This record gives sequence, C-alpha cells and structure tokens, in this order.
Amino acid sequence: MSDSSVKDLSLPAETEELLQRYGFSRPTFEQLRERLARGEASDESNRIHGAVEAPTPDEVIPLPALGSAARAELSRLGSEAIRAGKVAAVVLAGGMATRFGGVVKAAVEVAQGKTFLDLKLADIRKAAERAGGRVPTYLMTSFATDADVRRMAEKATSSEAPVATFAQFVSLRLTQDGALFRDSQGKVSPYAPGHGDLTFALRASGVLAKLREQGVAHIYMSNVDNLAATLDPAIIGAHLKAQKAISVEVADKAKGDKGGAPARVAGVLQIVEGFRFPKGFDQDSIPVFNTNSFVIDVAAIERDFNLTWFAVNKEVEGKKVIQFERLVGELTAFLPCNAIAVSREGEDGRFMPVKDPPELEARKAAIVGLLERRGAL
Repeated sequence: MSDSSVKDLSLPAETEELLQRYGFSRPTFEQLRERLARGEASDESNRIHGAVEAPTPDEVIPLPALGSAARAELSRLGSEAIRAGKVAAVVLAGGMATRFGGVVKAAVEVAQGKTFLDLKLADIRKAAERAGGRVPTYLMTSFATDADVRRMAEKATSSEAPVATFAQFVSLRLTQDGALFRDSQGKVSPYAPGHGDLTFALRASGVLAKLREQGVAHIYMSNVDNLAATLDPAIIGAHLKAQKAISVEVADKAKGDKGGAPARVAGVLQIVEGFRFPKGFDQDSIPVFNTNSFVIDVAAIERDFNLTWFAVNKEVEGKKVIQFERLVGELTAFLPCNAIAVSREGEDGRFMPVKDPPELEARKAAIVGLLERRGAL
C-alpha cells in the first residue's frame, strides 16, 4: 500500500466527526483495504463457485390477480396484521444524492407538488387507514441525505402516522491498489456503503428494539424511488402465508435490467446478484429478477449476518475508485426465503423505479395513474 492506514492517518476534525457520527468501523475498513491490496477483491472473487441452479416453478409464487378470491384472502391476512400493529415500513432514502443534480431524491417533486417521500408516506398512511391500524415508518438515510430527510420526517410525522429516521454507515473510497483515494482538493472521499447496512443500522440505532417494544413483527422495506412498491396488504399476507423469515418481490425481466435474481445455491433459494453468477451460467434461464422490495420478520434479524463486502468499481472526478458495499438481498442466503412474483407495470404493477430526471419524465404519467388508483394521489 502506498498510503498509511486510517488508524495512523491524521484526518481533519470535520472528517473524523463525520466518520464517528455515521458508524465508521476502522477495523473492518483496514481488513477490506488489505484484501484489496493483496488482490483478493476482484470481480472473480465476487462470484459463487458452488452449484447454482434456476429456481423450481413452485419456488416463485405469483401474487394472485386483483379481484380474485385468493388475492382477497391474502389482503385479509395482511390487513389483520396491520390492524394489530404488527407491520412497520422502512423506506430506503440513503445513497449519495448525485442523480438529481445534488438534490436528495426523496425531496424531488414527482407530481402535483408532491415529492418521492411525500408519496411513499401518503401510501403508507392510506394502507394503515384502510386496515384500521397504525404503521410506524422509518427512513434509512445516509450521511449525504440525513439532514434533508430528517427535516422532511419531522414535518411529516404525527401520532397517527409516526415517521422517524435512522442512518446507514459510512466508509472511505480507495484506489485500486488499496490506498486512500483523495479528490482534486486532497480530501478523502466518503461514501454510503450500500443497503446491506439495513439490519446492522436498525440494531445500532435502537430502532429494531423500539419496533419489538411496539409489538411489530414484520417490516416492509422498499426504495424511495420505486413508488409502485406500495404497502399492499396482499404482499404482507403472502409473506405470512409462506411462513418464511423473508419475502422478496420479483418481477419479469426486461431488456437492460440489472440486479439480482432468485436462484438455488447448493439447493437453497436466495437472491444472487448478477455479477455473482458463475461464468457460463445462463442468467436468461431465470425469467424474473429482484425488485429490492422485501418483507422481513423482526425476530429473524436480531443478530449479525456475515454479509459479503463486494468491491465495486466507480469513477470519481474521472478516476477509478473502489467502494466496498453490502447488499440487503444477501440476507436471503441466511434466512428462509419466499419469492413473490408480482406484475411489473399496469394496474397491479409494483416496479417503476426512477434513477434520474429523464426516467422520471418518462415514467411520470404511469406513476401518477397508478398512485391515483391506489389513493396516494
């Protein structure tokens, strides 16, 4: 390594305070950069080298059609859980706030003067109201979004619809040989190390203990930019019926989709990221992929998980950097998993993510129509 280690490096007080406030782990960081320096954090090292197979037909269960008796039964089960105070919502609102010109995505206006976060919260309130219950909502922020999202949460919260925040962790970017990356001003470069922080941050922040005290048994987690992932009682009901610790919504693949897919690893169903499949594996043999919307049992995540730290290649100021990230989908490697096949678009669509302004413009009409039908607009 051409740079001294962080533990021996004098960083500005402002940087030290940021790292401390957002749970930076020096021992973990040092271990990861040593792996990188030894050449043990390559694309090849990210791959699974055991047996990987497509899921069997009975392992990916379609959500019953709207209007069907089976859908009504799942909705009844989910509504009962919401009414009993067993369900909370977690919205992922972290990241680096770079896709919308430096504006935190949660605060970007989508339609009718409403932001992404406004619409997510409106949907959760509507679901609670319909079920006759109360759904506590927590927003996972990052150091880059925390202040703005906290202000929005404080403005939105009420006794009937409580909203609060907790923060994911922080780390520092590296050069490809394991040295600390510095920007054009000579400063180290912090980043948010992925939504795999979820269960660790829930525990560290005390939110998980608070949910237990409130009697919450299940968390519905979705991305702030996927407004189609509404709190549908039928999804909660499908999770309850499966009696598995974690359920994941999967949707039909379309051209250009990137992300994980349900697969059997050594005979166990789990979400496998695209870059982890063995070379030569036909990923088209799996017609669905992970939408990053989950239902997770609270009791199942009251422990640490040995999630993989993946080396991710990024570019900052025209220079190649490495970020180590964890992914929430890998929880399925440790917990019994249920895969729910949902519609992607249309009246029952549940996957319309928005990553940047052009995508928002292209999807706006469909998103507005969907949210109007579901009562969030």
